[in-house]
Amino acid sequence: MQVYDQSVTQMNRRSLLKSAAAGLAVQGFSSAAPRKWRVCVIGHTGHGDFGHGIDLVWKSIPGAELLAVADPVAEGAAKAAKRTGAARIYADYREMLRKEKPDLVSICPRWADQRVEMIEAVSGAGAHIFMEKPMARNLADADRIVAAAARNRVKVQLAHVMHASPYVRHAARLVENGEIGTLFEVRGRGKEDSRAGGEDLMTLGTHIMDLFRLFAGDPTSCQAHVTQDGADVNPSHARTPTEPVGRVAGNQVNATFAFPRGVHAHFSSMASPDPGGMRFGIHLYGSRGVIFVPIQIFPSGQPSILRSAEWMPTAQQGWEPVTLPDPVPPPSPLGVQHLSNVAMVEDLLEAVQTGREPMCSEVDGRWTIEMVTAVYQSHLSGRRVAFPLQDRRSGLE
Repeated sequence: MQVYDQSVTQMNRRSLLKSAAAGLAVQGFSSAAPRKWRVCVIGHTGHGDFGHGIDLVWKSIPGAELLAVADPVAEGAAKAAKRTGAARIYADYREMLRKEKPDLVSICPRWADQRVEMIEAVSGAGAHIFMEKPMARNLADADRIVAAAARNRVKVQLAHVMHASPYVRHAARLVENGEIGTLFEVRGRGKEDSRAGGEDLMTLGTHIMDLFRLFAGDPTSCQAHVTQDGADVNPSHARTPTEPVGRVAGNQVNATFAFPRGVHAHFSSMASPDPGGMRFGIHLYGSRGVIFVPIQIFPSGQPSILRSAEWMPTAQQGWEPVTLPDPVPPPSPLGVQHLSNVAMVEDLLEAVQTGREPMCSEVDGRWTIEMVTAVYQSHLSGRRVAFPLQDRRSGLE
């Protein structure tokens, strides 16, 4: 049975919620910290590639020297070096780590089937990590990643970039300051595109799980129901999705998580005739109103607030956009995720230098995988399951 230090996640959550900055995380930190950082990048063309801008983030980090990029596909390595400005190319990331001795490494592939080996190698080399999500294919892999980071005393930042959105940070402060009264419940929906159901839960639903914890704390239990075309799934329905991010099942998922202070959070994803992703986000329901936070990458993703105890708009009181105290910057030419990636790397660098945990550490990442695992455990067992999970398997293996 896993025993977690609850104070760590609670400290991180309080730090984020009470941050006074409305802009990107730790704005201005880099200019105050001129030290040089030796950086390497790991990708795999055709096998998760270089993620969502995880390789390009260093272009905007003062003091970062991009030494080399590793990719077993020669053409992909050459393109990555040109794109990032890396000085050298390697086919083997282990050789790169031995020769370059980096301070930090971007682990970029979206596919999670090489994640553990890469993280164990990078952390074993003493380098801190900025990595693509999801964290791991399964909970056993996530446990190995957490152990590797602890064993080698390195910091890990997982690119759950909603953490870095000023809109999310501002919404968290509104909840903390009682703008919607006492928080009662949270409802989240997946993107519900062609991956609706189990694949949506694992590929994009981890953003929802991450925000559940940000707003409500660490879950205490889960009860879930998973179906395929209306029939209960069983282990024979398990499959590996388009991208190998772990075993999944079902095209409809409904899961309820219990949290401290009586708060419950509900996740849903189902195949539908309008798979446009317009419902992808979370609603926060309080005694005096509702906040909707869409899952969109900053500078998109403006939340809305309904100041109504009845949770119903009226002629006098309707939905209002949540505005930030500072101007919203334009999108970066380096990609839709670039601003958020930069914020997360700046936060990682501050964590490295101060000893605190990053805003989305490997422990936070493991929680998202544990919550996904609990969904299948609960459904297959027909009962509510408690956290931390004693059985680290989902039942779909």
